[in-house]
Amino acid sequence: MRSTGLVAAAALVLALAACSAPVAAPAPTTSATPPAPEGSERGEIVSSMLLGQVDIGVAYLGGTATNIVYRTTDGLTGGSAVTSGTVFVPKGSAPPGGWPIVSVGHGTTGVTDECAPSLYPNLLGSIGLVTPFLERGTVVVVTDYQGLGTPGDPAYLDRDAAAYDVIDAVRAARNVVPDVGTRWGAVGTSQGGQAVWAAAERSAEYGDGLQLVGAAALSPTADLTRFFAPETEQTLARQLLVPFLFEGLHAADSSAERSDYIRGTFADNEDALTACSDLLGFSKADAGALIDPADALPATEQARNRMTDWLESVALPTSRTDVPVLVLVGERDDLVDPQWTRDAVATACGLGQDVEFVSEPQQGHAELAANGTAVDWLVERFLNMPTSNTCGGL
Repeated sequence: MRSTGLVAAAALVLALAACSAPVAAPAPTTSATPPAPEGSERGEIVSSMLLGQVDIGVAYLGGTATNIVYRTTDGLTGGSAVTSGTVFVPKGSAPPGGWPIVSVGHGTTGVTDECAPSLYPNLLGSIGLVTPFLERGTVVVVTDYQGLGTPGDPAYLDRDAAAYDVIDAVRAARNVVPDVGTRWGAVGTSQGGQAVWAAAERSAEYGDGLQLVGAAALSPTADLTRFFAPETEQTLARQLLVPFLFEGLHAADSSAERSDYIRGTFADNEDALTACSDLLGFSKADAGALIDPADALPATEQARNRMTDWLESVALPTSRTDVPVLVLVGERDDLVDPQWTRDAVATACGLGQDVEFVSEPQQGHAELAANGTAVDWLVERFLNMPTSNTCGGL
């Protein structure tokens, strides 16, 4: 989820810090639902505000940050939505052709408004994917995702909503910073890895007017279909993800019962376990130690099947992308089984996808060390350097 690992309790605090609350069922698209934005309406700015307080790393580099709210397509209803985010601009003047831009998909922070990364100077941990690009003279935009900090239901792990958010964030940034060019890259961690992979799949049909050069997916939640399979070890990291999976399921299927997924010791400590405030981090670690693993499993076989069906419905890949994709896994990942990701990559390769697969034996889930690999890889894509397609060796 966030860009720190999930092996130790302290890493779990940073990686799965989130706020969870019941969400209303998604309203069906009706004549009262605003239609999806088209053309220049996509990424249209609803509001923007230059921020006076920025992360120390951004300040050191002389960069600026602007909070934005922009129009996009609602992944749940197919109508219109507004999403918030942050645009970062490096020091200096734009190069010929305009600034290149990177759209960042952040890891899981939560499913309530106070968990929107744009509310925090460090983006609740995702600033580590911003400053390296600012240092290289690249504009960066970080979406909060639909329903975080803006009206509407959070569309947790909904691949369509994530793709629209990531792509339209680039359009929004170009509306705020006129010197941004059309060439863009995408990078994301865990939930954000799924988001940028989905954006790469949708870019041909939805990203018109923009030129995506590549997408880097770090420890992506590409396919969690086997999350509750009998053979899957229910690690603490996986147990802590359950409330967020339920929120995603409930947004898609309002008949899903909370008590089928969150009960007993899990329900007793839910506030601490799903807190997105860093101030509650130690409470999260303490509460995690009290969980009865049985309480983090679906209550019935029917509930298990319902969750599995939803996870399958949001899994990737679904189609071949027109651009190269970097997929990185840590072999010590105890949240997203590396084999699940290898299988997803194999499927992508079977579709004719240009994939560079990187396995890091000493890394866990979404560790900071992976960021440098992604930054270097995307810079090479902007420089039109040849890719290293590894499909033939899988």
